[in-house]
Amino acid sequence: MNWNSHEFIWLDWVIIVVGIVAVGWAVWRSVQKDKKSQDGANSEDYLFGKGEPWYIIGAAIFAANIGSEHLVGLAGTGAKSGVGMAHWEMQGWMILLLGWLFVPFYQLMNNKMGKIITMPDFLKYRYTPKTGSWLSIITLIAYVLTKVSVTAFTGGIFMESLLGIPFWYGAIGLILLTGVFTVLGGMKGVMTLSAIQTPILIIGSFMVLFLGLSALGNGSIGEGWTAMIEFAKTQNVGADGVAYGTNHMFHLQTGDPMYDDYPGFWVFLGASIIGFWYWCTDQHIVQRVLGQQKGEANDVVMMRARRGTIAAGYFKLLPVFMFLIPGMIAAALAARPDSGFVLSDPDTAFGSMVKFVLPAGVKGIVTIGFISALVASLAAFFNSCATLFTEDFYKPMYKDKSEATYVNVGRIATMVVVVLGIVWIPVMKSLGSLYDYLQGIQSLLAPAMVAVFALGIFSKKISPKSGEVGMIVGFILGMIRLLTNIFTNSGKNVMTGTFWESTTWFWQTNWLIFEIWLLVFIIVLMIVVSMFTPKPTAQQIDAITFTSDYKELIRKSWNVWDVVASLGVVVLCGLFYWYFW
Repeated sequence: MNWNSHEFIWLDWVIIVVGIVAVGWAVWRSVQKDKKSQDGANSEDYLFGKGEPWYIIGAAIFAANIGSEHLVGLAGTGAKSGVGMAHWEMQGWMILLLGWLFVPFYQLMNNKMGKIITMPDFLKYRYTPKTGSWLSIITLIAYVLTKVSVTAFTGGIFMESLLGIPFWYGAIGLILLTGVFTVLGGMKGVMTLSAIQTPILIIGSFMVLFLGLSALGNGSIGEGWTAMIEFAKTQNVGADGVAYGTNHMFHLQTGDPMYDDYPGFWVFLGASIIGFWYWCTDQHIVQRVLGQQKGEANDVVMMRARRGTIAAGYFKLLPVFMFLIPGMIAAALAARPDSGFVLSDPDTAFGSMVKFVLPAGVKGIVTIGFISALVASLAAFFNSCATLFTEDFYKPMYKDKSEATYVNVGRIATMVVVVLGIVWIPVMKSLGSLYDYLQGIQSLLAPAMVAVFALGIFSKKISPKSGEVGMIVGFILGMIRLLTNIFTNSGKNVMTGTFWESTTWFWQTNWLIFEIWLLVFIIVLMIVVSMFTPKPTAQQIDAITFTSDYKELIRKSWNVWDVVASLGVVVLCGLFYWYFW
């Protein structure tokens, strides 16, 4: 047997089949055990889960974030652009904001409303019912544009590059497998699968990292790292013949070809806006920390949620090393004629590295973790879709239906989102490389979310109507920009005519700078609208006001070690920025 084969052999396939069956059995057993312990469980239990330990919450947040866009897109970006896209991954410090700042507000809302809230619930309570409904609509559209379509597309590429399965077979197969899993497992299944796949995913990816560096350094990991950095320094050659390199995160010179994609320090601000929306206000992530037993003490809930976000903060430091750096290694290996490594497409970088550097048998084990990660991530989307549609649209209109009906309606809504996501794939492919597309779409959706949530929580003077106006206007402007991106090839085409020539400030502005100014515009708009519309009611103000007793509960929910652990996340993020300045 050739243990160092660069392809899958029979042993890998046996391990994959046995492993998938074993993982399925473990998840099924966990779900059945949980069902027996849930006397009188309802659709909220299915959709939200109950209070999980902090380390499970951390793993679930990490797993919900890690999807095929990382296995394919992040590694592909590393192979093509180096560490430029690392800004979007070094967001461990941003997850801390969820646990320290937002969880206490969300838990207060849980108490006020007498149930576990969704993000639209919050907006309906703080602003107007239309504001919450618009968030549900925008979120479901975002799932079509950035979740299901991207995950299905990149999942197909990953299956093709790693296992040799034709693209559409892999993409559709992944969706069908996830659909069955979501129906049978619910949130408990997602949580359990997250706990199983996270260590496999981390260990397997770091094996690819270290064995890849060893291959690049002729047996030395240190020399491999040096060779990777030196190769990155020779890339990104400008029109002046100067190599500006792909080994740094900030591209400050206008002669740098990557300046248009990552313009100076604007890139940090733009990435932070997206991170704020995604980590602090997106149902897909927040849902992971809201689960709790009925009647559970507030300080216990907040402590568990905060520690879960701290754990997730450390986990979030890993994807750059798990996926982006291996992509950079793949590019450096492919540039060496004597390596035997071939990289035909940057998007196949990670799958090709798995086959090239991992020994027989280990390939199969690691592949199980990767497939589990894809399913867990997509299942989290499915579950959030079901939650949003059921809790925010169907249940308010049909209050007397059975719990089984509510769950089934959520599943049907998810199927519709999946179909639309697949239909969107051809349009998505026309809008540039995968990760650029993904972050570009998010940059159009994030400003409205950030403005409405931040002002709604931290300002008592912002009026209910201003939240509604800010959400609607921000979303419409973002979608208009998306349409111009489709027509103008993201502003790269030369457009003639009075309309196009007079609106270049709108459709040609760099995507990150556009995002920042859109956020500023929405904030100013909301402040102005608040001056001319009725103020929030006493009940709405009360929903975001901490009483002295509640402040004491917040204080009881953390200790000095929580602070130390949080500072550790911030320091590690800072060190990464310092090294790859």
